[in-house]
Amino acid sequence: MTRPVPRRAPRIGLALAGGGPLGAIYEIGALCALEHSIRGWRASEAQAFVGVSAGGFVAAGLANGIGARELCRSFIENEGPSGDVFDPALLMRPAWGEITRRLARLPALAAGAALDHAFGFASRGQVLQRLGAAVPTGVFSNDAVHEHLARTFSAPGRSNDFRTLARTLVLVAVDLDSSEPALFGRAGFDHVPISRAVQASAALPGLFPPVEIDGRFYVDGALRKTLHASAILDEDLDLLIALNPLVPYAGHGETAARQGPGAAPARLVDGGLPQVLSQTFRSIIRSRMELGLRRYHTEYPGTDIVLFEPDARDEQIFFTNPFSYSQRRWLAEHAFQATRAQLRARRAELAPTLAKHGLAFSIALDDPRAKLLDARPSPRGRAQHALRRLERVLDDLEAGFKGETAPAAPTAAAPSS
Repeated sequence: MTRPVPRRAPRIGLALAGGGPLGAIYEIGALCALEHSIRGWRASEAQAFVGVSAGGFVAAGLANGIGARELCRSFIENEGPSGDVFDPALLMRPAWGEITRRLARLPALAAGAALDHAFGFASRGQVLQRLGAAVPTGVFSNDAVHEHLARTFSAPGRSNDFRTLARTLVLVAVDLDSSEPALFGRAGFDHVPISRAVQASAALPGLFPPVEIDGRFYVDGALRKTLHASAILDEDLDLLIALNPLVPYAGHGETAARQGPGAAPARLVDGGLPQVLSQTFRSIIRSRMELGLRRYHTEYPGTDIVLFEPDARDEQIFFTNPFSYSQRRWLAEHAFQATRAQLRARRAELAPTLAKHGLAFSIALDDPRAKLLDARPSPRGRAQHALRRLERVLDDLEAGFKGETAPAAPTAAAPSS
């Protein structure tokens, strides 16, 4: 009698695009919604991760076994072990070193340019071009991001070394001088500390200075592609889950109930240059991703690819400043609820795809009471911490009696795996 060949566990990958601090928060909220809604699935248990810009921050945490709920507590609620809590002030430290170095060059540059112009060796345009070398390449320093993540990934059970991770992690930046993508985590780039690779991948030109690694300078990976999913699709994946926080607005002048921050003007042009640039940048990001997805479907026919992103008509997402970290609680909850609504709307489409890979929707998907963030105040003191832990255990037991696994409990206090 022939024994049946055991079916191997599905190989699932995660591709996380960029989008500034609020892009990372959107992705954390969306991942929490996916974990809450797909029975037994955990984002940190994927076999491969690729992260670009802010998505690299999230991908690096997940690849280190830090669950989506843990990321939510440390990055959004500022709770958990002190070494994990991310202070948004880290992103707002002026790049004094870069500013000082550039300004120190100004007198010599100005004198040389003035002499050349006086003797007819340089036009006014050439003078201005030369003086441009004194302009700082970034307003804020992102060194503190590398330092914080280096400490976080040095905790027991974690690693700041790509080569010692149990799962594949690729973080994408762009070489400033060659414009070629650098796949940190792959051969030739896997010796770079993960924390430094995250810093390089998220070095948005103008905001943060390029990051020097081995004598080369690197900037935000989104300058080349939106997802860079091909970096892990060669890992023989069965299913790729992709998250893209930035989509162009398509409200067409429609008005909606505005419960979150940001107010939509009647026309985008009425919002001035910031909204014109935001729409332009988002349109470029989205069109490049569409081209990439079509190519992925052709070149990797054995991999199912499922994309999640905000609704293009969601003005509350579009009109929120992507660098306004103060909106993190609202946006995380909004992303959690919007992703659950999207899953319900796409249930008929997604259920067969999930079933191919041994996954199924949880009954918690239809729970109208489910929330990501606990409205109760953060516990203070040992007694309140113990009480909160007891409440979490009771939440888990209640979920178990309903036929769900404990981590599927909807409250933000649910333990992470």
